[in-house]
Amino acid sequence: MDPNPPATATPISSPERWAHLRFSVVGPLLASPPAQGELHARLRALADQAWRHPTSGQWVHFGVSTIERWYYRALGAKQDPVGVLRRQVRADAGTFPAMPSALGEKLVAQSRAHPQWSYQLHADNLAALATKEPALGPCPGYACVRRFLKARGLFPRPRRGPVHSPGAQVAEARFAAREIRSYQSEQVNALWHLDFHHGKVRVLLADGQWGYPLLLGVLDDRSRLCCHLQWYLHEGAEELCHGLAQALLKRSLPRALMTDNGAALLAHETTQGLARLGIVHETTLPFSPYQNGKQEKFWSQIEGRLLPMLEGVPDPSLRQLNEATQAWAEMEYNRKEHSELGQSPLAAYQQAPDAGRPAPDAAAVTLAFTAELVRTQRRSDGTLTVAGVRFEVPSRYGHLEKLHLRVASWDLSQVHLVDPRTGVVLGRLYPLDKHRNAAGRRATRVSPVDATPIPPTGVAPLLAQLIAQYAATGLPPAYLPKTEREVPS
Repeated sequence: MDPNPPATATPISSPERWAHLRFSVVGPLLASPPAQGELHARLRALADQAWRHPTSGQWVHFGVSTIERWYYRALGAKQDPVGVLRRQVRADAGTFPAMPSALGEKLVAQSRAHPQWSYQLHADNLAALATKEPALGPCPGYACVRRFLKARGLFPRPRRGPVHSPGAQVAEARFAAREIRSYQSEQVNALWHLDFHHGKVRVLLADGQWGYPLLLGVLDDRSRLCCHLQWYLHEGAEELCHGLAQALLKRSLPRALMTDNGAALLAHETTQGLARLGIVHETTLPFSPYQNGKQEKFWSQIEGRLLPMLEGVPDPSLRQLNEATQAWAEMEYNRKEHSELGQSPLAAYQQAPDAGRPAPDAAAVTLAFTAELVRTQRRSDGTLTVAGVRFEVPSRYGHLEKLHLRVASWDLSQVHLVDPRTGVVLGRLYPLDKHRNAAGRRATRVSPVDATPIPPTGVAPLLAQLIAQYAATGLPPAYLPKTEREVPS
């Protein structure tokens, strides 16, 4: 076996390889010290040998004086004879003599003002600045500018939103000031990720038009399990609640859900529904998609594995696309070993500690994803209006002026009256049916008290009290009575 393998066979750094080579050359002299007068002969013998160059892998020879210098350097080091044989660090290492200090300050300021610029763009603008202001010194070349910026951690990075957007500016400042670290929940169902993805696929609709669907995905953070996947034609609160409800019913109730700040994800039906189910809604910061990185990484598998297998279907329908997606998610993705976990998402979901809670039935989940509205009841006919549709209020709630309702904006067939203090559902409201009411049939009015009118009797208590108080003053009545003349018959 070659005692000095080629440089490509070892992953250690070049200074380390040089130290090991030099120690292998002088090591026999240290292990068996030469007797008096024998050192030169042994050095000559080592100089005659061929050694493998630590970086190029070629066979080379070293002079006697060189080996002698290495020998005395290692002999004088009692603690680390290999370390002293390393190549010495240059005195100007880490500095840039070709970059004048004033010009370097300008380059750093330029990079901080324009972090999205490429190295070439920085070099070209720096050259223009040096031409305009010769006092800054000569401008170095592109390679020096590139090394200078990289040595200071000033790497080009993609723009986070519009240049003058306040949210983008805050995201840029946060990205520069705070570290980014990968994270993972300790328990399954402790955190879910949800997002929409614009897939590179189109479907043929029943009306003969092409539709470009979006994929709603829900992932568990700990196990990477795909809780639910479904394609929709629109990215609205209705589609989001429809897909999320299926994920909850198939798995369990998670403790937290992370999403971006899309309109559907911030709709009243979504936010109020998550609060009613006891799910903490965590949103990513603006222009910071890396916070939901697991979800973003998952989309690459959709585009790299699932959709290519559908390329042979020229005009898939939305139903075909969803059937294929469900089969791929359940039979391949959830059962295939995850490179980071070392096991399949399904196995990790079953074996890891579970922080989830049992989900209620489908009706309760559907009712949870509704918005709470307040409407004023019309006294004339006991109705209220929701989205331009009038609903009848049962007479037993006719004494309430303000009514609290739960309704989803996309489904007015399910409007429920709730108690605002406890959240208990009191009943369901139905739309006004004028044709049915025209038949003249009326139900018996139900009221908290018996409100049937009765004929009044006697003088009202307040008036009787005033008459008594007036009489107690002893004054005569403050009017002159007038005798009415009789009308002759």
